[in-house]
Amino acid sequence: MNFEKILEIPPFSLNEAEKGKLLTERLAELTKLHCDKCGKYRNMLEASGFDAEAVQSYKDIPFLPVRLFKKLELKSVSKDDIVKTMTSSGTTGQAVSRIYLDRTTSSNQQKAMVKIVSEYTGSGRMPMIIIDCPGVVKNRAMFSARGAGILGFSVFGTKKIYALNDDMKLDVEGLKNFLEKYEGRKILLFGFTFMIWQHFYKELLRLKEEGVVFDLSNGILIHGGGWKKLASEAVSHDEFHKRLEDACGLYDIHDYYGMVEQTGCIYMECECGHLHASNFSDVIIRRPLDFSEADIGEAGIIQVVSTIPESYPGHSLLTEDEGEVLGIDDCPCGRKGKYFKVNGRLKDAEIRGCSDTYAAKF
Repeated sequence: MNFEKILEIPPFSLNEAEKGKLLTERLAELTKLHCDKCGKYRNMLEASGFDAEAVQSYKDIPFLPVRLFKKLELKSVSKDDIVKTMTSSGTTGQAVSRIYLDRTTSSNQQKAMVKIVSEYTGSGRMPMIIIDCPGVVKNRAMFSARGAGILGFSVFGTKKIYALNDDMKLDVEGLKNFLEKYEGRKILLFGFTFMIWQHFYKELLRLKEEGVVFDLSNGILIHGGGWKKLASEAVSHDEFHKRLEDACGLYDIHDYYGMVEQTGCIYMECECGHLHASNFSDVIIRRPLDFSEADIGEAGIIQVVSTIPESYPGHSLLTEDEGEVLGIDDCPCGRKGKYFKVNGRLKDAEIRGCSDTYAAKF
């Protein structure tokens, strides 16, 4: 199935059976494409005894461990066709994943993300506050996951401001002037969870105690990148929401789950606090002992599949995260498909989320 056809379907409109048929067709096509174009991927499939004719469902398609992109150069296009190389987040000394994008895959990543996020923010663009520093996006050829996240979400903004300077200090005057200029307008905020807490929330709280209050009650905050550091500080999801609302009136807050190895296929948190899989992707929870599919409500290793990657074999990946499916097609928010939660990193897995790798410095 051509990706443009998938784009025409509202991203949370298909039930499990309809979506399963779509994913099976598209992922089988991608498996064949990468088998033909990527020798290393083909060798792995052959060594595993994979039989394409035996595939009954997208769940039968082999997955690659996400860490493999740190070890091997995996691409299905020529060097001349690569327009962008994306790298994962990592703490000092860690190897990083390298993801090679051609023009088609890069464009489709952006199109998918726009479709997904617009379901939560509306179709109009808004003034935007990026809760990070401008220096992180300067190297446009070699995107880090952090820079890619900022630039990816920037398409939803009209006029944009970075809330932090390159010393990660809050630009109080810049923020004040921006909010005065767009008073009464809906404003989009984007950032990574720990940076928002450490450099934005804590400074807003200090300023509020001094009598300087910023009103962000018209804001929509989208954040991601992991909760490891905040969890260690006993800051829960609900506490994070409550503290931000107390500090600046911000209450419309959405976490998301995603990774550089499948950019574009993000899983957004709905109004009920559930992460949702769109038509562009899915999650499968695997039991650690035999990799069989876990039941609803049973914790296991998260596998992610994506309809997007054409320039590299990243359409079926086993992550190093633990999670569980909460339900299918029946979330009270009305969106179809699976909804799930992420419990955290697997024991002894490397820290890799943008938020968590940054937080490792503290």
